[in-house]
Amino acid sequence: MPANQPSSTATPTIPSVASAPPVAPVASAPTGATGRILALDVLRGIAILGTLASNIWLFSTPGGPAAWLSDGFATDDPVRTVLQALSNGKFLALLTLLFGVGLELQYRSMVRRGLPWPGRYVLRAAILFVEGLLHYVLVFEFDVLMGYAIASLLAAHLVGRSDRVVRVWGGVVAGVYVAAIVALTALLVGTSDAQAGDAQAGGGQGGGGQGGDGQGGQGATAAAGDGAASLSTASWLDQVVVRLTHMDVFRIELLLIVPSATVLFLVGSRLVRAGMFSMTAEGARLRRRLAWIGLGAGVPLNALTTWAGPGWVLVDRYLVPPLVALGILALGTTLVARLRPGSSLSLPRRGVEAVGRTALSCYVLQNVLASVICFDWGLGLAGGDPWQVVLIWAAISLTLMVAAPLWLRRWPRGPIELVMHRVYDAGHR
Repeated sequence: MPANQPSSTATPTIPSVASAPPVAPVASAPTGATGRILALDVLRGIAILGTLASNIWLFSTPGGPAAWLSDGFATDDPVRTVLQALSNGKFLALLTLLFGVGLELQYRSMVRRGLPWPGRYVLRAAILFVEGLLHYVLVFEFDVLMGYAIASLLAAHLVGRSDRVVRVWGGVVAGVYVAAIVALTALLVGTSDAQAGDAQAGGGQGGGGQGGDGQGGQGATAAAGDGAASLSTASWLDQVVVRLTHMDVFRIELLLIVPSATVLFLVGSRLVRAGMFSMTAEGARLRRRLAWIGLGAGVPLNALTTWAGPGWVLVDRYLVPPLVALGILALGTTLVARLRPGSSLSLPRRGVEAVGRTALSCYVLQNVLASVICFDWGLGLAGGDPWQVVLIWAAISLTLMVAAPLWLRRWPRGPIELVMHRVYDAGHR
């Protein structure tokens, strides 16, 4: 805790919110047929399909997501670079903001019913953590649900506090987080520059014969590829074993996800209170301001960090995308509110809205489908050109947009949401 933090919040424990003042409902937000806020479901569906647009590059890497760790998003293909840049981090940040919006709505619901907060929410977070753990072990190395569960517990203890307390805690966490990312980026850039200098020096000494540019270059390439080459997607069980035995490597990203998600959860909560989803003059002004800032400043910054080199990967992945996501959230809310029921976009909107209503199930299902399509124990289509990867993403997205509305005709929630709801209810009988 910084030494100059105000004394009223200097204690290392998060204040209790056992009894919080009631809050007014979201004013005049357009709702769908189920009474849910329409923009939230549509944007949540966009965020789910957008995270697939980012993760599909992990699945389509030969060797799977584990092999991706050897070189990350590094590529010499400009088409691949642009396609990856369009989705990298932005829709995950949007999904995180929307999770914070949902956290605020759950807080309001429990306060209106006279229930203590966070109270029963702790069980909900515990269930989400278990779901994330199973998803990590059985499906995907870079699961975010575990991080969301941990961050939601931290944010839940703050969401009902005063704006001053939230600003102090959120500011401290955000400040430390940004400082850590900047320090790591400086280290990565310095290391990249040093390696580039060594490579140029080695190339100059190697000349053109049998020297460094021949055997040495091939040896370095082979050494760099050994880790990726030793990984295989031929056996699902072997992948499970790798995830279990290398959990320290794959789950280290939680150190970046948890603080970032905690701050974005609080931002999402406060956006609801500021009128982001209300169709009032104040809400419209807020959305215009965030759209200009998020898209007007965030997109150019994102373009710079994308082409700045691999040393800027952390800034490109974790710092700039939340700014762009705020712009997407603001613009998307405005566009959904203006969409007429009989327009040509009504059909795809219903598909995306259904994906948003079954977001947890669709998040897991899209990763299962990507595994079946890309891994060698399935169809084995990994390693194709960028446009093949785009087609795989489009096919999975279309499948979700068709399946989700069909499911919701019979059941009110997605399959995983139904299980989570029943476990949650059983825990309080």
